[in-house]
Amino acid sequence: MSQLASGNGRGNGLPVTAVRIGSRLVGEGQPCYVVAEIGINHNGDIDLAKRLISIAHAAGCDGVKFQKRTVDVVYSKEELERPRESPFGTTNGDLKRGLEFGYDEYEEIDVFCRHIKMPWFASCWDEGAVDFIARFDVPCFKIASASLTDDNLLRHTRSKGRPVILSTGMSTLEQVDHAIEVLGREDLVLLHACSTYPALYEELNLRVIPALKERYVLPVGYSGHETGLPSTIAAVALGACMIERHITSDRAQWGSDHAASLEPNGISKVVGYTRLVEKSMGDGVKRVLEREQPIIKKLRRVGA
Repeated sequence: MSQLASGNGRGNGLPVTAVRIGSRLVGEGQPCYVVAEIGINHNGDIDLAKRLISIAHAAGCDGVKFQKRTVDVVYSKEELERPRESPFGTTNGDLKRGLEFGYDEYEEIDVFCRHIKMPWFASCWDEGAVDFIARFDVPCFKIASASLTDDNLLRHTRSKGRPVILSTGMSTLEQVDHAIEVLGREDLVLLHACSTYPALYEELNLRVIPALKERYVLPVGYSGHETGLPSTIAAVALGACMIERHITSDRAQWGSDHAASLEPNGISKVVGYTRLVEKSMGDGVKRVLEREQPIIKKLRRVGA
C-alpha cells in the first residue's frame, strides 16, 4: 500500500524522498501533511474521540493519530501500582487502563473516519500494540520518540509493510542513525521533535529540520509540543513536509497532554497558516512580476 517515489529522473519524476501515505505523497515539493494528534486526549471517551476527529476534519487536517499501548507490557508492576488519583481510580494502572481503547472502540473510530474520509493511524508502544493496530487498514505507523531505541519494536513495525513515521525527540544523531539502519530508508518519514511537555520556545531548535534533511535525504517534518503557533509555522518555512500537533477540545481538561495541545481555533490556524506559507515560498527565482510593472512606472525615477 506504499511506495517510495523513483529518484532516477524517469517514470513519475517525483523527488527521491516522496513517500505515499494513503492517497497523499509526503516529501519535498508536496503540500505539508498536517496530523492532528488525538493521542490519549479522548480521556477514554469514544464520543470525545469522535468529536476530536470532527474538529481535525473541520480544520482541514490530513490525518489524525492515536496512541496504543499494551499496558502490562509497557509499564512495570511497580509503576502501575503507584498511587495516582484519576477519574478511573487511585493507581497509575487504573489511569493507564482507563485511557486505552479496545477493539470495539477502534472499530468505531475506523468506521467513523472512513465515513468522513479522514485517515487515522497510531503510535504503537509495543509489538502487541502494532499487531492490534495492523488489524485495521491504517496507511502508516508512527514510532514515538521514546521508542526510537527499541530495535525489536522498530523491526516488528517495519514487518507490517507500511510507511513508518519516526519521531526523533530525546535522541542523539547516532541513535537516529542506528534507528534508520534498523528500519531501512524506504517509506520512512522523520520528525524533528523536542520531548518536553509543553516545550519552551528556546528548546525547539528548529534549525535541526534542514540539518536532518541534509544528513539523511529523507522527508523531514516536525512534531510540536509547544503551546503556541509561530514555531510550527516557521517549521513549515524551514521545509517540514509534515506537521504534527496535539489537539484538544479544552486545554483545561484533566490529563497530561491537554496543556501542550491546540484547541479547535488553534489547529484551524495551523492548517490555514501552513497553506499560506506554502503559497508564499515560490520557486526561488528572482523576477519582476507583471503586477509590479505599473508600480515601476509610477514610482521608479531612474531605469524605468
